[in-house]
Amino acid sequence: MIRFERVSKRYPNGREALLNVSLAIEPGEMVFLTGRSGAGKSSVLKLIALLERPTRGTVTVDGANTSRLPSRAIPAFRRKIGVVFQDHKLLPDRPVFDNVALPLLVAGTPLRELDKRVRAALDQVGLLGKERVLPGELSIGEQQRVGIARAVIAKPPVLIADEPTGNLDHGLALEVMRLFRRFQEVGVTIVIATHDLSLVQESGQRVIHIDNGQISDGLVTAPVPPTAPESPSSGLRAGPGPDLGSLPNLQARR
Repeated sequence: MIRFERVSKRYPNGREALLNVSLAIEPGEMVFLTGRSGAGKSSVLKLIALLERPTRGTVTVDGANTSRLPSRAIPAFRRKIGVVFQDHKLLPDRPVFDNVALPLLVAGTPLRELDKRVRAALDQVGLLGKERVLPGELSIGEQQRVGIARAVIAKPPVLIADEPTGNLDHGLALEVMRLFRRFQEVGVTIVIATHDLSLVQESGQRVIHIDNGQISDGLVTAPVPPTAPESPSSGLRAGPGPDLGSLPNLQARR
């Protein structure tokens, strides 16, 4: 599903964020990226999402060589990648429904289909009934779940997350990880960058450790408990998007 072949990434300031990195992540696999701040984790995510292109080497995602994709093909490619941010990136003046619906709205999905899929996504993350609530009225954990629902609403085969539990306590972090496991169980490939080593150890998933732009690979075997600066601008950031002021207020039309 995801392959890096001798990939290096040098930013305009001359910093070599990744150096000769090769890795393979199989369909339906969940992988953690670990390493200190500035080690190269976010650069890996940016290359997967085609927010950056490699300086050298080849990045292949779902069969597409990202270096060869023309600009006109990038929007369709990015629709196959769900992205979860640490700080949610929610629109504060729009209700939960509109925030989750945004990827489908941009893609031109008919309103009736959009309504059905938003409700299904909110149900998956335990927020059905919160459609009309503004993000500021939600807890931090609920805001993160809205971000996850938005990331999976278009049914992407790949989901990437940059420090998705960084602002959560351990209990809420475990809830978020259980959500990711549910998506993995239906075949979604998931890549998570995190500093939370205790969470990684409890996950039982494969770990790719990055240090100074190079990687080592390993596996943490502990079971999951039962349910009860890296570049000139550090961190994963969204690429250019639509003019949000031009988007309709969906709840006003309902």
